[in-house]
Amino acid sequence: MSYAILAASLRSAMQRRDQEAIERLIADMQPADLAEFVQHEHTDTVLSLLQHLPLDQRAVAFGYLSEALQEEIALRLSVTKLAELLLHMSADERTDLFKQLDEDRQQALLHAMPRAEQEDLRKLSSYEEGTAGAIMTSDYVAIPAYYDVTRALATLRATGTHAETVYQLYCIDTDGRLLGTVSLRELILAEPDSQVAELMTEEVVFVTADTAQEEVARLVARYDLLALPVINGGERLVGIVTYDDAMDVAEEEATEDMHKGMSIGKLEGGLRSASLFDLYRKRVVWLVLLVFANIFSGAGIAYFEETIEAYIALVFFLPLLVDSGGNAGSQAATLMVRGMATGDVRTRDWTRLLGREVLVAVGLGLTMALAVSVVGIFRAGTEIAMVVAMSMVLIVIVGSLIGMILPFVLNRLGWDPATASAPLVTSIADASGVLIYFAIATAVLGLPV
Repeated sequence: MSYAILAASLRSAMQRRDQEAIERLIADMQPADLAEFVQHEHTDTVLSLLQHLPLDQRAVAFGYLSEALQEEIALRLSVTKLAELLLHMSADERTDLFKQLDEDRQQALLHAMPRAEQEDLRKLSSYEEGTAGAIMTSDYVAIPAYYDVTRALATLRATGTHAETVYQLYCIDTDGRLLGTVSLRELILAEPDSQVAELMTEEVVFVTADTAQEEVARLVARYDLLALPVINGGERLVGIVTYDDAMDVAEEEATEDMHKGMSIGKLEGGLRSASLFDLYRKRVVWLVLLVFANIFSGAGIAYFEETIEAYIALVFFLPLLVDSGGNAGSQAATLMVRGMATGDVRTRDWTRLLGREVLVAVGLGLTMALAVSVVGIFRAGTEIAMVVAMSMVLIVIVGSLIGMILPFVLNRLGWDPATASAPLVTSIADASGVLIYFAIATAVLGLPV
C-alpha cells in the first residue's frame, strides 16, 4: 500500500479514535514515512503514535524526525525512557540527539546508561561539528588481520548485529591500527583456514577524525564507498562514516550553498519550522547591504544625466542591458561555485578558465547584441542600436568575468566562494553595466561628460 493511502487511512483512524486501526496502520508504515506523517503533529500526538511501535522500530522512526522535534520529545520523556530509546538508536544518531540536550540532561542520561555506551557517547560527542568525527558511527565490524576466515566469521556473527554495515569489514592489528579492508563476499568464498591478512585490500581510502565533512562526502561519492573508515592521530580505527550519512552531509552542504547563493543565512530545521523572525533575520542583512551597493548604479545614472536628457530613448534599453550583465554574471558564478564545491575546479585553474570565459562571453555578447540591435533600430534608430549592441557585448563580457573571478577571490581570502551570490554579482554587474552603457553612449553620440 502506498504512503498516500496509508497516511489518509491513518488520519481517518485518528479522527475516529480507532486504536486497533491506528496500531495496524502504523505497523504497515515504513519508519521514514511515519516520521514524515508525524513531523508537524503536536508533540503529544507524536509520542502517542510512536508508542505503538516496538522499541527498536520506534528508535529507527525517531531518527528520521527533525532535530527540533527530537529535542521536544526528549524533553517530554523521563531520563529512564529516553536512555532506553537512545540505546536502541544508531551510535551517530544517538550522539546527534545527545548534543542537542542541555548539560544537566546529558549528565543524567549518561548515568542512566551502561558504561560502554557512556564512554562511546562521550567520545563521539567530543568531536567538533562539521568534521568526520562528528558524523561517524562506532557501529562497525573490525577483525584482527591475523584471524583465519572461520574465526573472522564467528566474530562477525557475534558483533555484527548492530553494525551499520557488514558488507565491508575492517582489518586491524593488535593495537587497533587500520591495516586494510575485506568484503563479506571474499570471506564467504575463501577457504576456512585462510588468514584474513591474505585476503584484505591494503589500499584503503580513509580520513582522519578532524577531516571536514564536505571532504568526507566528496570521497564517498568519488570512490562509490558504502562506508569510509575514520582514524585518529595514531592511525587507530575509531569509526566509519556510512554512505547515507555522507549523502545527508552532501544535501546539507548543497542547501547551505544554495541559500548563500541567494544571500540567505542558514536556516536551522528547515523552511517549514522556521519562525517569522528567523526568516526575516536570515535575509535582511544582505538585502540592506545590497541596497547600498545599488546606490552606485544610481550614482552612475546621475553622472550621465546630460546624455539621458539628450537621448531619452536610451532609458528604454537600460533594464535590458544591466539585467543581461547580471544574468551572465550569475550563470558564471554558479558554474564556478559549483565546480569549486565538487572539486572539479581548483584555484590553479584560474588562468585557463579566465581565457575560456572571455571567449564564451564574447560569443554570448555578440549573439545577444545581434538580437537587441534589431529592437534598437526599430525603436530608436541606427545610432542608438549601435550603442546598445556595443554596450551589450561589453556588459556581458564584464558581467561574466565578475561572476567567474569573484568566487576565486573570495576563496583566496579564505571566505566561502558561495558568498559570490547571485544578488551580489548582480549588484556589481548592474553598477558596471550602467557606467559602460552611458559611457559608450556619450562617446559614440558625441555628448560632453
